Amino acid sequence: QVQLVESGGGLVQAGGSLRLSCAASGSIRSINSMGWYRQAPGKQRELVAKITSGGMTNYADSVNGRFTISRDNAKNTVYLQMNSLKPEDTAVYYCNVGLRTTWDTSVSSWGQGTQVTVSS
Repeated sequence: QVQLVESGGGLVQAGGSLRLSCAASGSIRSINSMGWYRQAPGKQRELVAKITSGGMTNYADSVNGRFTISRDNAKNTVYLQMNSLKPEDTAVYYCNVGLRTTWDTSVSSWGQGTQVTVSS
C-alpha cells in the first residue's frame, strides 16, 4: 500500500509564491517519475510539471519559467515551487508518482489534491 500526502496549498495574491510538497510512503521499492497535475473547475486535469528519477524535467508552457519542480529521493518527496502566480493558476493540484512496490508491481499513485487559489 502506498500513500501520498500533499501540503502547501492556500490562498495567495497574484504575483505571490507558494511551495507544494508531496511525500510518498508505504510499500515502495523504487520511484520513477514524480509530477504535478492540476484541475480547474470545468476543465480537464492537465500536467503542470514532471521530473524523472534522473532529474530530467518538463513543464507545461503556461508555467515554464515560473514554476520549478524538484525532488528529494531520500525523503521520497516531490516539490513544486510556484512563483509569479496568476489567477489562471487557480486549481486543485495533484501529485502523481510512478513507482515500483515491494511486491514488484508498477503503480501510478495520486495524492488527494490541494487547493491553490490566486486572487487578482
